Amino acid sequence: MDANPENWRNKYGESWIKCFYAYHNSLSPADAVWSFDKFCRYGEEALVDDLFRSGYVDMGILNSTYLHEFYRAGSTLTPKTTSSKPSIRTAFCCAARLTHARRRRVSTRFAGCGREYPISGLKLYTAEWRNGSRGWRLNDPWAYKYLSLAQELGIRTSMCTRGRPCIP
Repeated sequence: MDANPENWRNKYGESWIKCFYAYHNSLSPADAVWSFDKFCRYGEEALVDDLFRSGYVDMGILNSTYLHEFYRAGSTLTPKTTSSKPSIRTAFCCAARLTHARRRRVSTRFAGCGREYPISGLKLYTAEWRNGSRGWRLNDPWAYKYLSLAQELGIRTSMCTRGRPCIP
């Protein structure tokens, strides 16, 4: 997670991370509450340590959330950052993202991502803000092209923004 103040693109970056920190601060047991700085700068080493070394997790799902409208360099780890590290690659099922911004990119770039990284799922961010858009619908004609391509790449699992399974 890179939601530190230096990465905030605008007031929405600050608002987004403060909202999620408020959930963490309010819902976590007192002895498990992190500092705001740790919450904003939660890196790969901390993630691996908390989940696999100190924690009880055998397998995780990595959903990339970029939020480029809010953060200059995006906000989370991606399959690209983890796929080069064998110990992490085997510990995570990586999910590629499908956002409305992808509709302007050629399908070969999406296909290349699917062949280069160990992607086993597809996260459908229908509500992502990007370049003035405030989201898209699963029945938008361009989406069918990418859902079909995902199936060709062997990606069989899809999750919608609210975490419910979708059938492509």
